[in-house]
Amino acid sequence: MGPDPQLRDAALRWIADDPDPGTRAELQRLLATALAGGPPADGARAGLADRMSGPLRFGTAGLRGPVRAGPAGMNVAVVTRTTAGLAGWLRAGGRTGTVVVGRDARHGSAAFAEAAARVLTGAGFEVALLDPPVPTPLVSFAVRRLGAVAGIAVTASHNPPADNGYKVFLQDGAQLVPPDDAGIEAAVTTAPAAVSVPLGPLPAVTDVTADYLDRIATLPRTPHGAAPRIALTPMHGVGGALVTAALARTGVHDVHVVAAQARPDPDFPTVAFPNPEEPGATDLLLELAAGCGAELAVALDPDADRCAIGVPFDDGWRMLSGDETGVLLADHLLRTRAGPDRPDAPAPLVATTVVSSSMLATVAAAHGARFAETLTGFKWIVRAGDGLVFGYEEAIGLCVDPDAVRDKDGVSAAVLAADLVRGLAAARSSVPARLDELAAAAGVHRTLGVSLRMEHAERDRAVQRLRDAPPPGWAADRPAPDVLRLRRDGVRVVVRPSGTEPKLKAYLEIIEPPTGDPALVPASRERAERRLDALRAEVDGMLGR
Repeated sequence: MGPDPQLRDAALRWIADDPDPGTRAELQRLLATALAGGPPADGARAGLADRMSGPLRFGTAGLRGPVRAGPAGMNVAVVTRTTAGLAGWLRAGGRTGTVVVGRDARHGSAAFAEAAARVLTGAGFEVALLDPPVPTPLVSFAVRRLGAVAGIAVTASHNPPADNGYKVFLQDGAQLVPPDDAGIEAAVTTAPAAVSVPLGPLPAVTDVTADYLDRIATLPRTPHGAAPRIALTPMHGVGGALVTAALARTGVHDVHVVAAQARPDPDFPTVAFPNPEEPGATDLLLELAAGCGAELAVALDPDADRCAIGVPFDDGWRMLSGDETGVLLADHLLRTRAGPDRPDAPAPLVATTVVSSSMLATVAAAHGARFAETLTGFKWIVRAGDGLVFGYEEAIGLCVDPDAVRDKDGVSAAVLAADLVRGLAAARSSVPARLDELAAAAGVHRTLGVSLRMEHAERDRAVQRLRDAPPPGWAADRPAPDVLRLRRDGVRVVVRPSGTEPKLKAYLEIIEPPTGDPALVPASRERAERRLDALRAEVDGMLGR
């Protein structure tokens, strides 16, 4: 039995409209196998149905999906139609001029970036094509630096090697927010077939690297101390050369790179999952750090928009959590930045999300800074308010220079982390000691993220049950329609469904009161750890697990 006639006809139409011979052939092979019958036909029918189940949703900042044929994959046809829709949406809003196009080194990225650039020149836009592969934050920087009307980054960040994506920045260099995302998606649905989209010439390459490095050199700096030795991994991604150059511009030259992960490789052969937060992903980095006598370990994700750092503790090297890194760098930036240019300027603003540690609010108050809490995602963090000087999210996303890059930026975060270590060493201190000082003043804040795999119906029932009847002793509020926050003294739980997977996510936080004495912090941490274990069991019960 062959495929459903509607599925067969849809596949034939897509094949006819696909300008890429490689993906045309992929669908043709599947369709032929499905029509031929026999044991292979069942798998071919399933593969064909999966590829034709799209379109990919134009969700957070853009598209993301597996590199494959059909409307449910990342391919030249999908990128062509998406860019035609984006171009039409920009023109309809009176936005003409330059669009920045950059890409990482993943499978398909070069072809996708070329397709996007040619659609844009065919639609009458100037295109600043950043090539060879560049970190995603460089696209955000280039949009602002060049006064562009939009930017496109072809990247899937730290997704598995089979994936790629298409991320859109608006004129301010920030990611999309509603209703613009829905407006662009609607425009894509009206775009012509990919084979009918007019294409222009491939533009010349634009290079903003020198301007970006000049900007990095203006970050707040510690005036004293020797530069630290750094162990670095770009995680098979595109950030290695740029972060090394950025560190050198700030006087940090002793950088040791994990050799097996130094060059871009879209297969990410040494890691199960190319995300520095994943267990085992930084094993080679920490081994190098210990072996070369480093003072700081830095891990970038493949498109270098995220940065994780590790330091030596009494019992060995450890990577810090995103919350630890965020609070440390916020504190360091507020300590070292110059005062406002005008006496009537507002106090500096720092921001994080509802699922990140609440410790940043206390640290900000200690420096006379303002604090804002936003919904999850950097598209909200960078729009937290005027005077924003720093933002972070617990998933190792850090924005240390919002005026230049209105998105997370692992490169500039690594430079600020190196300066933090340099300043602490000059003061005969260390990162663990600073963590203890902050905990003594603000209290120990122990956080944990929990993902529970649930089908959508089960997940939604669990959230609805908590919304309708919060457990006794908990106060509840809803920062957003799909986010539930539960609080009681010294405890916070934030629950939200995943937007892309059949998962329910819970973010747990335990707060121990300030001790005022760093020597008492280890005992506070032990209490927080015991309380966190008990809270994890309680939350499992709340969610019916």
